[in-house]
Amino acid sequence: MSLALDAAAQDLLFREAHTAHAFTDEPVTDEQLRAVHDLVKYGPTAFNQSPLRLTLVRSPEARERLVALLSEGNRAKTAAAPLTAIVSVDLDFHERLPELLPHAPGLKDRFFSELPVRERTGSFNAAIQLGYLIVGIRAAGLAAGPMTGFDAEGIDKEFFGDGRHKVLAVVNIGRPGPGSYRPRSPRPAYEDVVTTV
Repeated sequence: MSLALDAAAQDLLFREAHTAHAFTDEPVTDEQLRAVHDLVKYGPTAFNQSPLRLTLVRSPEARERLVALLSEGNRAKTAAAPLTAIVSVDLDFHERLPELLPHAPGLKDRFFSELPVRERTGSFNAAIQLGYLIVGIRAAGLAAGPMTGFDAEGIDKEFFGDGRHKVLAVVNIGRPGPGSYRPRSPRPAYEDVVTTV
């Protein structure tokens, strides 16, 4: 075997893991989410910018506001999920760069003074962090149901009225319940995606 990770961990994180569409009613605790964060925060981002932010939707009122902004096919499963997180990019991530990248003190102003640059690079790096988050949720023995079917402008206005954050995805989190998984869809083969030059 060419991988350092044992087969059970490979199955937990990838081979046997699926996008979840239904969950049990077992709660997802702040302690579980903290453990996930404490693991995945070590995943690399450009200049250690770490622009991903999570808004945990716990109250019934906030859940109603969110569900109303989702595509029809995402509403029922989100209303029933034990926890939903709005994943966003912090467009002011550069303000923390002196702390997060102390050996490059001028980087904040040299590269990230313009909002379009921050939006482009922040969104890309937050999307990378979203991948880490999904794997971290699986590592905690939970399942993730990431979605992009929503009114992005509506969510930004409803939950991030100051314009500092922009939604990237909505993720339902919990223990998978009956009927949670659809059959595994095919994946491209190594030869289909890898070219050597």
